[in-house]
Order: sequence, then structure tokens, then C-alpha cells
Amino acid sequence: MIKLNDFINRFQFTLPIARQPMRSASKSAAVLLPIINKENPTLLLTKRSPFLRSHAGEIAFPGGASDPEDSSLITTALREAYEEVAIPPEKVKILGQLTPQISFGGYKVTPIVGLLPAGIHYQPNPSEVASIFEVPLFDALTLTQYKYIDIKRGGCSNRVFFYWYNGHLVWGLTATIIHQLALQLK
Repeated sequence: MIKLNDFINRFQFTLPIARQPMRSASKSAAVLLPIINKENPTLLLTKRSPFLRSHAGEIAFPGGASDPEDSSLITTALREAYEEVAIPPEKVKILGQLTPQISFGGYKVTPIVGLLPAGIHYQPNPSEVASIFEVPLFDALTLTQYKYIDIKRGGCSNRVFFYWYNGHLVWGLTATIIHQLALQLK
């Protein structure tokens, strides 16, 4: 098992891996991959509200579409994380970002990796988030945890990753992003 400092060094000194050919996207979005700095570090995930129009009930990172007033995609990720689960932006130490992914909804989603101190009180915004939970970071980064299926959509073949953690099915773009991080650190 690697330690958090080893993870940070390996992450910051490796180049991101692009796993999918970039399709065009007309909209930008960003998600925060919040790593909680504990003795056994964790990755914070949310279960989206069942009342949302898209991706209802799915497991996700805090994040969303870029607003015109956002100065950067880091600003977008921090703003969305605050709106969805009350993560104070000033408590997040940005470690870097991963290669953007194109969502099925046509967004170019940039994953922003951030380190949070332990002990922050998270408060889900009930209009967006049903619940919050944590996954052990090094469990989430274990490549053998992931399964996949290949799906043809719009004439293109897409690999959809998924894995189970404690009764939660993590799949789709969220699992792809975590899998991408695990590959980058391999």
C-alpha cells in the first residue's frame, strides 16, 4: 500500500493519460476529486438526488457546468463542490488535473484533484445530492476492482467502467475518471 505523500508525488510527476479519442464538446464542466487527508486517505463521492432531470441517483463527484463568471475550471469545480456539499474552497489544496473526458451529454469534463483536511463537516444540498460517502483512496485506485462493458452508441464503441463499493455502484464517467487516475499512477 502506498502512502498519501507517495500518491501526491506520483500524481504530480506523471503526465495524464488520454484513454478516449477527443470528440467535440460545446460545453465545459469540471468535477472535484476530493481526497480527504486521513491516516487512510479517502475519496469523497456523492449520490445524486433522485429528483434531478439527468443522472438522478447516480454516484458522482461534486461538479457541474462552467458558469460565464467562473475564471477557470478550478473555480468551477470549487464552486460546484461548495454548492453541492459545502466544501469550503479555501480548504482545498489543488494537486492538479486529469485529462478532460467527454460525457454522453456533450460536456468536456475536466477532473480537478484536490486534497482536503480531515474533519470538515459536509452538508449535502438536498436539491442536488441525496447522500455523501467516502471510499478508501487506495481501494478505488486498485485496477483489479474495475470491470467494464463495451457499448456501441452513435456508431462509436465506448468502454464503460464500473465497480461496487459498500453497496454503491460507481460507473460511467465517475468510474472512468477514477480508473484514469489509477492508470496514470500505475
